[in-house]
Order: sequence, then structure tokens, then C-alpha cells
Amino acid sequence: MKLVLTALNAKYVHTNLAVRYLREYTKDLDYECSIKEFSINDRLENILEALIAENPEVIGFSCYIWNIEMVIKLSKLIKKVNPNIEILYGGPEVSFDVRKFLDSVDGDYLIEGEGEETFRRFILYKLNGGSIEDIPGLFYRDENGNINGKNNLNFLDMDQLPFPYSNEYEFKNKIIYYEASRGCPFNCKYCLSSTIKGVRLRNLDLVKKELTLLMERGVSLVKFVDRTFNANRDYARKLWQFLKDADTNTRFHFEISADLLREEDIELLRSVPKGRFQFEIGVQSTNEEVVKNINRTMNIDKLAHRVRQLRLADNIHLHLDLIAGLPGESYESFKESFNEVYSFGPHVIQLGFLKLLKGSKMKEEEKKWGMVYSPYPPYEIIRNNYISYDQLVILKKVEAVVDKYYNSQNFGNILQYIMPNFNSAFDFFLNLAEYFQSKGYFNRSISGVEYYRIFIDFYKECVGEDLNVLKDLIKYDYFRFNKRSWIPDFLDKNVSKEEEKIIKDLLVNKYGMTTIKRVYIQGYNIDINAFIEKGKIIYKKCFLVYNNEEESVKTFYNEEIL
Repeated sequence: MKLVLTALNAKYVHTNLAVRYLREYTKDLDYECSIKEFSINDRLENILEALIAENPEVIGFSCYIWNIEMVIKLSKLIKKVNPNIEILYGGPEVSFDVRKFLDSVDGDYLIEGEGEETFRRFILYKLNGGSIEDIPGLFYRDENGNINGKNNLNFLDMDQLPFPYSNEYEFKNKIIYYEASRGCPFNCKYCLSSTIKGVRLRNLDLVKKELTLLMERGVSLVKFVDRTFNANRDYARKLWQFLKDADTNTRFHFEISADLLREEDIELLRSVPKGRFQFEIGVQSTNEEVVKNINRTMNIDKLAHRVRQLRLADNIHLHLDLIAGLPGESYESFKESFNEVYSFGPHVIQLGFLKLLKGSKMKEEEKKWGMVYSPYPPYEIIRNNYISYDQLVILKKVEAVVDKYYNSQNFGNILQYIMPNFNSAFDFFLNLAEYFQSKGYFNRSISGVEYYRIFIDFYKECVGEDLNVLKDLIKYDYFRFNKRSWIPDFLDKNVSKEEEKIIKDLLVNKYGMTTIKRVYIQGYNIDINAFIEKGKIIYKKCFLVYNNEEESVKTFYNEEIL
């Protein structure tokens, strides 16, 4: 028997952990199992062609909110090409209302919940026959078209899970996902993890062994899919210590609860090599009433303190999440949540929008809160009793400019200069979003250079006419991330030929630079270093020398070249 496990990932760089677990958990059985991964951006016809070319007896789909519509379309097409191919579904998007889903699509089988053991028993059934009715967690369409099956109430021991990555080629140019635990101790109403009680941990020595293998193979980024990695604080601390001491360039991404961190955790985390860890911290809201409404366990004050401690150490990339559309969170309340999270100084602020997921407590309470949401995946909120559709549309536009201008980290000095002219961080991004809307920028493609130029017109319209300092900071931020051999037409090089000659002579004769062929010099009206280091604006002409390899090589002040 030949079976193809199919993953339709959100992006090319993603990998699907679930299908790899299924393959490895049945590796000893006498059947042919292959994995085919695609992106949801791939053409449907190309995916269909690739799957049919495998000539499988069964095609299994890993189903999530981002790919389910594509999975349903592919199922129809597969059955039209070859009705004899059986289709198996699994994953969180099909693990609730299983009978209703299977009855509405063209597939044949559905695995509910955790799938490894059910999948193994399904393969044994296909190979040896027997009673399909005895397989817990497997739903199927019988010869009369009726949907039968029974729920899966058993959870796998984490140490029984095989290492999912058996082929080295799977590591190339991909994000590798890893699981050290399943379950979550919390019961947030919007999250599917609340449907599974308790946390199961994988043996720590086994985890260390597997992570060592990933590091030895040169994996760039390992993302832990554990819902709250530091739910067991001692377990998390021991693994962080191990990864901190490792000789590796591999980076590790964790979802954590910052308020669970202890002082000894902070002390350890401060000593981690810079860039090795990334923390994603779900704040969701700083409104205590909203936090209570979603049944979230979180101490806001402690969270704020721990995030600020981590940010001060500046060695761990901090990604903080907010969710718009939560019950009790008005537009004004969300604005306050945003401003408070912004004050923590994270590297990334992700503005998400509530999704009413099948099986979640929030879905059960939709009428209580007046939740109106899209009937199509990902079931995103449209409005509720506390926030209107128009207000959510505004927040969508704010989210777009926050992502481009703040999260990219490419405009930091510009933002630092402009933002004090507005009442709050949110007000700044709101004004910028409104400016984008008025100019039609949300409706057309914008070049990288244009994102910088926009600040000049925006500043003139919303702040004032004096552009000297702003243009210097735009130029500085632009040259940090772009070619230094060309300057946009809205900026001034601010260096005379005579000044350029003097500086190049100094570079050779005084500083021993052997080649100046690809050296680029830019003049600034303010002391750039004073602003970067202390946020001070000092009118003192300086020159920054760039090459193609480094951000800047040397700074000269006007008096040095006179």
C-alpha cells in the first residue's frame, strides 16, 4: 500500500511536524509512506498533478484554518481524477464536529485529535484487515454513506514519540518545529489548547539528545510548538541552561508566559548568547476585566516587570502579541493595551484579531458577547458588543503600519524622532495609517525607497515644515539597510567634492585604509552618534564613511577636515 501524507503550509519555509510524526511512528510497518509539502500560495492544479503522479492508494491531509478550504477543493479534484483514491483527514481544523465535516466533503476517513496511535492502527487495518470499528479516534464513511466512529480519549506518552526528522535534506532553508511538551495548564477561552487538560513532558535527556542532533546538522532556527514552554519552570530552566551552554549558531524560539519567570530565570537568561533565543509572549490585553473574561491566568504587573528586565538585557528577541476583538475590549481599551505593551519596548508587536475556533470556549459563548464572525476560515471576528466593524478595520490598518515601520526594525531612529510629536504611540500609528489611507498606499504596491520618502510628506502634513533633522535620520536609517552607492532623490548627500577628497586622504594616510574604491561618504547636519546613543539633537556637522560590508566604518566631524 502507498500513502501520501500531504501538508499545505502557510509559507515555503515552514515544515509540518504532524505528518513527520505519523511517518516515523509507522516506519516499521510494511507500507510505502511519503510526504509531500506545498505552500498555500502554490497553484491548485500543480498540487493536484504532483499528488496524482505519486499513484497513491490513500492521500492524507493535515488540516488547519489556513489550508482547509484548499484541502476541500483538492479532495473534490482528486476524486474526479481517480475515485478509487481514499482520502484521510486529520488536524485541529477537523477534530471538532467530525461527523458533520466528514459528511460534507469527498473524503473517506478522519482522525480526531492526537493522531499517531490512531494512524498506526489505521495502517494496520489497511494492511491486515480486521474491525475498523475498534479504532478509537477514527471516523469513516461506511458502505451506506453513513459516518461512524468513536472518540479518541487516550493520549500518547511523550517519550513514545519518535524523532520526526529522519532525512537531513529536510533541514535545508526551513524552519524546524520541535515539541517538548503537549497540553497547557491554562484554559484561555479563545485557544484550542484549553480543550486538553494537563501538560505532558518529553524526557529531558531525550530532548537534549535530539536538539544536539539538530544543532550538529546546522539548523538555523528551531521553533518549539509547546503552548507555554515554561509552564514547568524547572524543566524550562534546565533546557535553557543546556542550550545556553551549547556551542552552536542555531537559534531557538519559545512561546512563554513572562509572568511565570523567576528572578533566577532572569539571571540565567541574561547570560544567554545574544540572538540565540526568541521569546513570543502572549499578552493579548492589559485590561484586567478582559483577561478575566477570557479566563486567562496572567499577572500584568509581573509580566511588564519581567519583559522590561529581558529588554534591558537586550540579548533575547522579544515578540509580544495582542488580540483585538476580545470580549470586553473596546477600541479605547485596545488602544491602552497597545500603548502599555509598546512601553515595554519589545522588538515586535503583533496585532492579531480574535478567531472563533471550532471547539473553543469562546465559540460556545459567541451569543453572550455578541460575537459576529466570518463563517469562512479563519473565522475572524467582524464585530461584537464592544467593538464595531469600522473600528476593527481601523485596527487592521494600524496593524499594517506597525508591522512595516516598527516590527521591521528598519526605521527605529525615524520613529524615535517623530513619535514624541503625538499623544501616544497608538496615536502616531493611527495618524500614519490614516495618512496611508488618504494617499491610497494600502491599495497599491510601494517600493522600499518610497516607505522612507513617505515620512517627509507625512511629517510636513502632521507635524511641521522643518525637515533638516528628519532627513538626516531618514538618510541614516536608509543606509543601514540599503545600498550605499546610490542616494534617493529626496535626500541630499551633503558632501562637497573637496570634503570627500580630504576624508579619503585621511582614511589612507592617517587610518591606513588600503582601498577606498567602494567607500561612500554621507554628510549630516546633526551629530548622528549623539542621537543614536543618547537621543540628543546636537547641530554639529559630521560625515559617516560607509562601505558595502559594514554599517559604517568611521565618523568624521567638521573640525577634523578643516
